[in-house]
Order: sequence, then C-alpha cells, then structure tokens
Amino acid sequence: MEIEVKFRIDFNQTRAAIESLGADFVREEIQEDLYFSLPPHELLRVRRISNLGKSFLTYKRIADPGRNEEFDELEVEVSDFGTTVEILKRLGYREDIVVRKRRLVYKLGTVTFELSEVEGLGAFLDIEVISDDVEKAKRVIWEVAERLGLTEKDVEPRLYQELIREKMKKGGQEEI
Repeated sequence: MEIEVKFRIDFNQTRAAIESLGADFVREEIQEDLYFSLPPHELLRVRRISNLGKSFLTYKRIADPGRNEEFDELEVEVSDFGTTVEILKRLGYREDIVVRKRRLVYKLGTVTFELSEVEGLGAFLDIEVISDDVEKAKRVIWEVAERLGLTEKDVEPRLYQELIREKMKKGGQEEI
C-alpha cells in the first residue's frame, strides 16, 4: 500500500529543509501525466518522464476517498508513451486531464519525498511510505512533516487533476 500526504509548500524553503534532514537526492524528473476518465476513486494514467526517457502505465485505487492518502497501486514501465495512449483510447478510455511537473525525489530511510513544481498550480511536497501497516506509515509521515515545519493546515487533500479541473472551471475553460 502506498501511503502519502501532499502539502502545499514553498519550494526552495522545503527543499532546504529536506536536505537539512540528511535526505539523499535521488533524481530530478520532468513528468507529463495523461489521465483517463474512470469512475470516482480510481485513477489511470500514462506518465512520460522526458528527461529519463521512460514511460509508465499506472492504475491507482483510492482506499480512503475523503483523504486521498492511501492508494492500492499497480504500475508497469511501457516502452512507448504514444502507443500506450492509443491502445487505451482504442479500448474506450477517454483522455481527461494532463498534469505537467518538475519533480525532485529524495529518500530518507523508508520515506520518499517528492518535491514538485506543478504547471499552473504551484509547489507541492508528497511525503510517501510504502507499507502494509497504514497507521505506522502515517505516524512516520507526520513525524517527518513536523520536522519540516508542516502541519495539517498545509495539507492539500485534492489530487492534481482535481486541482486542474477546478482551475479550468474557474477560468471558464473546457476540459481536455
């Protein structure tokens, strides 16, 4: 089970705080996520990481729809972003939302930090732990969050595609 909490943050300040904890820098990713329409509480996306030349097909089921913190996730690397998208379209899936971001990934023990600048939305930090013990993972996440100076008021419970959809509605734009 993937357990994560997303926070709205100041990018540079949070990056410095993560580094001061002694977290190891893993990689930088330039991501483009294409989401497809699915029933609520399920996600299907094709992710292109352009600077690494990799693409992934990911299915996520949200375990706790009210919080968007617990995910049952299946992911597989695919060799061709465009062909994967075309296969999904031919199977009847409809393209929904595109999310573009620059992401810095850090690790500290069992904790992964994903520090992201999301196009049109701002800066976010996902603190993630993979574990079968959800409560223990949440405790670890909150211990680290507190060390970074983050509190419950900094939590962003909505998914990136929800935030983009809300922004599009406010701007009077149509969905993709």
